[in-house]
Amino acid sequence: MNKTYLIFILFFAASYSSPSTADPANVYEDFVQCFKNKTSIPDNDLTDVVLSRTSVSFTPVLRAYIRNARFNTSSTPKPSVIVLPRVDSHVQAAVICAKALNLQLRIRSGGHDYDGLSYVSAVTFIVLDLSNFRNITVDMKDCGGGGGTAWVQTGATLGELFYRIWEKSEVHAFPAGVCPTVGVGGHVSGGGYGQLIRKFGLTIDYVVDATIVDVNGRVLDRKSMGEDLFWALRGGGAGSFGVVLAFKVKLVEVPKTVTVFRIDRTTDENALDMAYKWQFVAPRTDPGLFIRVLLASPTKNKTQTVNAKVRALYLGNASEVVSMMAKEFPELGLKMEDCKEVTWIQSILWWMNYKDVEKVKPEVLLEREPDSAKFVKRKSDYVEKEITKPELNRLIQQLATLDRTGLVLNPYGGNLNATATNETAFPHRHKLYKIQHSSTWSDARPEADRLYVGSLRTTYRIMTPFVSKNPRSSYLNYRDVDIGVNDHGKDSYRKGEVYGRKYFGENFDRLVRVKTAVDPENFFRNEQSIPTLPHKRR
Repeated sequence: MNKTYLIFILFFAASYSSPSTADPANVYEDFVQCFKNKTSIPDNDLTDVVLSRTSVSFTPVLRAYIRNARFNTSSTPKPSVIVLPRVDSHVQAAVICAKALNLQLRIRSGGHDYDGLSYVSAVTFIVLDLSNFRNITVDMKDCGGGGGTAWVQTGATLGELFYRIWEKSEVHAFPAGVCPTVGVGGHVSGGGYGQLIRKFGLTIDYVVDATIVDVNGRVLDRKSMGEDLFWALRGGGAGSFGVVLAFKVKLVEVPKTVTVFRIDRTTDENALDMAYKWQFVAPRTDPGLFIRVLLASPTKNKTQTVNAKVRALYLGNASEVVSMMAKEFPELGLKMEDCKEVTWIQSILWWMNYKDVEKVKPEVLLEREPDSAKFVKRKSDYVEKEITKPELNRLIQQLATLDRTGLVLNPYGGNLNATATNETAFPHRHKLYKIQHSSTWSDARPEADRLYVGSLRTTYRIMTPFVSKNPRSSYLNYRDVDIGVNDHGKDSYRKGEVYGRKYFGENFDRLVRVKTAVDPENFFRNEQSIPTLPHKRR
């Protein structure tokens, strides 16, 4: 087991009141009895919905949506029961029965929680796997959305949502991430962003309704849940408040032709100058242009160099963006031959690293790629002021000494700033750019985990002088247990505030008030969930 997870597993085992050694067979029997009473489900259907550890489907289902191989080992704690709901009443029963039996409930949509909190716990727990909740209904005639709307269940993937929109229109899109296997539930409720962020803002800015199962097992929509809870679901991490069944989202219009381009430079090919200038251009240029930069250390050879890889999308034609970059960003050296004009859906395939996107069928967006995880560790930072060139040079030199470590720089600015920082739970809108600290490997040996996680933490430490402070901000969807964990004991609020301020800034206070109002006994919890207010402050 990796060192980070071992720390808070031991921490929890020593401090949690829930029995961590309950017999899984007994847990299953008790849960099934309760579940049958609440749903009247026939026995022949029950075996496909509620899985015990002895079920032949248990391990394949559990592994299918584990997206980080670090938490797919023999020593990783396993749930006593997996629930695969097919209808709303199954979710309602799962919540009611887990609460009645004092079982911790982990809610998984796509399984991309980087530190595994959607499917791992240190105490007796069940996994509510929403992978069957994948229905998507696109309504292009719903003018309330300006360009159509869609109801999308939270177990659907982003790729499936993009595909269903494309079936209806080639000039409509949804502002969301570039990884097609990410589940809608976690992506949306954690804030969500993609290559349209500077033109249209965050994913949550286009959520207009939702349905949720609350702690009492009721199904609520926006009207019945109230605006405070609806606010919290948009950026505050829905798993702290209930089980979101579906979101209603607005679609946006995009040009018939968009342009993508990639440029790679080494430190010998002006990578430093390009990366430095990027800080001044990418957050301030035309909102229709999204330029991502990856600064990566070598992975196949030991040459101490850093590659600067530019990946970009422009909502317009190639000649426009080439002309724009010649004026604003000559260090990029963008030429027409670097650019590719494509449709919107083809640009999604391009971000998936397909080369001849004209020959690729969009149906690949429907592929879920189950049980295909690599070993990963991610961390995040926000930059508020440009790093000087000498400082950036020293950073690049240090990065060159670390194996399989990269920094993904994502520009903010544009129309992202048009929404107030307290209008949703996401607080980081006015930052200059975001950094994802990234390491991915395939070596299953413990020493590989120590090496690559250690290198990433070194990078994080090196970045300290250059990133946001008081607090050092982080992005919820880049889950990172290094920044704090919570046992939800007597100091739950204080411990929750440590990571909560980093993820949510001043919005943490309102999130705590909402949590205390809708889930006062803190049933919906994990190691980084929103805590309730101490009783003396209620």
